[in-house]
Amino acid sequence: MPYCDHNATAPLRPSCRDAITHALTVTGNPSSVHAHGRAARAIVENAREQVARLVAAKPDQVIFTSGATEANALALWGAVEGAIDQGETEKVARITRLFVGAIEHSSVLKSAQAVAERVAGVRLETVPVTVEGVLDVEALRIALREGKGRALVAVMAANNETGVVQSIADISALCREAGALLLVDAVTAAGKIDLDAGLCDYLTLSAHKLGGPQGVGALVVRDGAPLVPQLTGGGQQKGLRAGTENLSGIAGFGAAAKAVLADAGERARIASVRAHFERALRAALPRIVIFGAGAPRLDNTSNVALPGLTSENIVIALDLDGVMVSSGSSCSSGKIAPSHVLSAMGVADELAGASIRVSFGWDSTNEDANAVVASLVKLASRARARAAA
Repeated sequence: MPYCDHNATAPLRPSCRDAITHALTVTGNPSSVHAHGRAARAIVENAREQVARLVAAKPDQVIFTSGATEANALALWGAVEGAIDQGETEKVARITRLFVGAIEHSSVLKSAQAVAERVAGVRLETVPVTVEGVLDVEALRIALREGKGRALVAVMAANNETGVVQSIADISALCREAGALLLVDAVTAAGKIDLDAGLCDYLTLSAHKLGGPQGVGALVVRDGAPLVPQLTGGGQQKGLRAGTENLSGIAGFGAAAKAVLADAGERARIASVRAHFERALRAALPRIVIFGAGAPRLDNTSNVALPGLTSENIVIALDLDGVMVSSGSSCSSGKIAPSHVLSAMGVADELAGASIRVSFGWDSTNEDANAVVASLVKLASRARARAAA
C-alpha cells in the first residue's frame, strides 16, 4: 500500500527498531547510579549527542520531551515565565509581546494564545505571510520596531502542509537586532534541510517525523535563554523536564537522527520522487494547483488541489485504492473548515477545500508517486463522467 503521508508520521526505520528493541532489554533507570542505571544513562546521552548533531547544537542543550507539542509549550511558557523569574533577580526584560506566524502549527498557535490570555501584560500578534506562504519579514520588522517591551517570535522552519521553507537566517538576524527571542519549530524541516540551532534561542523536534518512534521529541535551548520547567519532580534533565526518561523512545530518536546524517543521498532520492510525482501529475491533470510552488519548498512535500472535488472525498477515494495521503495537518483530521495555512496564503475556501498533501520520505519510490497519480486520474475521470451525466 503506497504510503505518501510522511509529514504526518514516517515509517519506523529498521535501525530505529533495533535501537528501541535493545533499549527495551535495559532494565536500569537512567537516574540510578548502579551498573544497570549507568547503561541506561549511556543510551540517553548517546541519543542526546546524535540529536544535537542533527541541528548543530551542543548535547547539553537538548531536552527530551514527549513530543513536539510539549516542546513547543515548554518553550513558550518556559520562556515567558523564565524571563519573569530572571527579571526579578537579574534585571532581564520581561516578554510582553508574542509574534507568531499565521501558518504555524496549532501546538504553537494555541499555546501562544493561552500564554497571552493567562499571563498579564503579554500581547499576541500574528505575522502575515505572502501568497506563496513565506513569512512577511518586513511586517515583522515593523511590528518589532513599533512595539514596546521584549518580544518572542515563533516561526516554523518549514510548513508541515505546504513544505514552504522560511529564511531562518534572515529572521534570526532581525530578532537579534531587535533584542527578541526566537523559537523555531523545526519538526517538519529536520532531516530535510540543514538546520543550525545557533540561529535561534529555542528549537523543537519530533522523532516520528524522521522515521523514529512516536511519543518523543526535543527542545533545544540556547545557553542562557530564559526557561522555567513546566514539569517538576525528580529533577531529571537538569531540572528542566522532570520525569523518568522514555529510554526506548529516546534511543529510537537518536538512531533516526544518526540515520539521517549517515545517508548523504537520501535527500536527493526523495527530491527525485517528488519531482517525478509533480511532472506526472501536471501532465495527467493540467488543472491541478500546487501551493507554494513559487517559493523554496521541502523536497518531499506537495500540497495540491483538484478543482471541483473536495479534500475529504479525495482522501477517501485514494484510501479505497490503497493509497495513503492526507488533507493537511494530521492534527486537524476530521475538521471541515479549510486549512488555516492556505487561508493565510489568501487561497479561496473552495480551492483550499479541494487540497490534499502528498509527502514522501526515506522509503518512498517512483512507484508510490505513480500510484497517487493513477488514483487521482481515476477519481477525476469519474467526476467528469458524473458531471456529464
